[in-house]
Amino acid sequence: MIASIKALVVVLAIATLVFRLARPIAARFSSDLDFSRRRNVWFALTSVAFLSPNFWVFSLVAIPMLIWAGRKDPNPVALYLLLLHVIPNTPVRIPTIWINELFDLNNFRLLSLCVLIPAAWRVKRSGTAAHRPGFTSMDYLLLAFGILQVLIYVPANLSNQVPLPDSPTNVLRRAFLFFLDVYVLYYVVSRICTSRRAIADAMATFCLVSILMALIGVFESLRHWLLYDDIVVRWGTSVISAYSYTRDGFVRAQASAGHALALGYLLAIAFGFWLYFRSQMKSAWSRIGGALVLWLGLAATYSRGPWIGAAAIYMAFAALGPRALSRTFKAMVIAILLLGALSLTPTGERLINAVPFLGGKAGDSSVTYRHRLAERSWELIQEHPFLGDGSVLFKMEGLRQGEGIIDLVNTYAEMALFYGLVGLSLLVGFIMIAFFKVYGAARKVARSDPDFGILGISLAASILGVLLMLENTSFILALPIMFYVLAGLAAAYARVGNSTTRNPSGDAHPL
Repeated sequence: MIASIKALVVVLAIATLVFRLARPIAARFSSDLDFSRRRNVWFALTSVAFLSPNFWVFSLVAIPMLIWAGRKDPNPVALYLLLLHVIPNTPVRIPTIWINELFDLNNFRLLSLCVLIPAAWRVKRSGTAAHRPGFTSMDYLLLAFGILQVLIYVPANLSNQVPLPDSPTNVLRRAFLFFLDVYVLYYVVSRICTSRRAIADAMATFCLVSILMALIGVFESLRHWLLYDDIVVRWGTSVISAYSYTRDGFVRAQASAGHALALGYLLAIAFGFWLYFRSQMKSAWSRIGGALVLWLGLAATYSRGPWIGAAAIYMAFAALGPRALSRTFKAMVIAILLLGALSLTPTGERLINAVPFLGGKAGDSSVTYRHRLAERSWELIQEHPFLGDGSVLFKMEGLRQGEGIIDLVNTYAEMALFYGLVGLSLLVGFIMIAFFKVYGAARKVARSDPDFGILGISLAASILGVLLMLENTSFILALPIMFYVLAGLAAAYARVGNSTTRNPSGDAHPL
């Protein structure tokens, strides 16, 4: 407990500094009352987490607080993003009496039950067309993908797993969890954010908490001290790939994200959002400082996929925006100069050595494993190309690692293996429609409102960055959450942008 108290003091000290510096900026996108309430809830839940002996004690405090805050907040999406990683995503099995297993509970699902579902119910009861736009092609594709997930049984990715038969209970469980984990999230984000202020508020809140996590991550890497690790140990839970704490002599920071990769994905997307918000900063120090903190946090994760994703987002933002040719050239020159300067430092040289296409040799075993996985995956996809094979993992035992899992480090291959090219097409089609919607709306809006156009470009660039990062990871941790959040924000932006184009005086400058 002494270790937890020490860690809590450090976390609260860093958070106090970040919230204080962010308050004037956040005031542009949310009211002071909303900012204070969200901040106080974050402080309270963080303190309870570090002092609670288990997840259930934390939940006793968190559930009423989340329900209260969700009702009070005019933008529950912003509240959700702020609290998404208030604690590590530690799964805890719900005790049962009449059945063998219900489902695991974690912070994501607490937020969905206490914040998103009540918000969805309010949207459903709302009589305004802005909140109830009807089903779109994105809704139908996502629901079709969900039906496929419900119908195809995929056993757990565990060593010595016995292939148990599926059951009606399992089907109902999968249907409920898809609704809880996926559709409610997309539905609320796409329907609640009915103005540019609400969209910007959600994005700004995510940037705020990501900068906070980045600073915590830098501290963890410098001090070789994972501040949230004691919570996981004390609660007797485990997070995915929690064994991977170090690489090439670096401590891989993870903050409250539960894993270095998860933190890296969050920071890469936050950097995409920051490319818009930097234009809102009057001070050059603020513009540079935010990006610098996010990149220092990325470096502290020592995760190659998020580095490449963040760089791709930067290039995409330049290429998709106005003056694309000159901005892309400038972005490439800046990237080359930064890499050159980084290579002159001992730490920078070690970081560059971790990236294979820059000539790095660190993690060669990981690259070899990926090649073997790609070859075997392609062989198995050809056996069941259309609807996949839910039991395909039993045919891949030769790829099981010492940690006891088959690490499917490519989401596209993972989806094609389990759900076939049909499932892969549904998922990719869903996010591609989101991309074209937001990009098309941003191009139209930019003619009358360049600032709002840039906001849309930052969303489009972030989606492209996520599509690239999916090639280098499984669909786990924080990435699927942000995948659906980005899709929801894109759908909301397209609706607001098209409405603004048709009625320029309706929502021209609400910020």
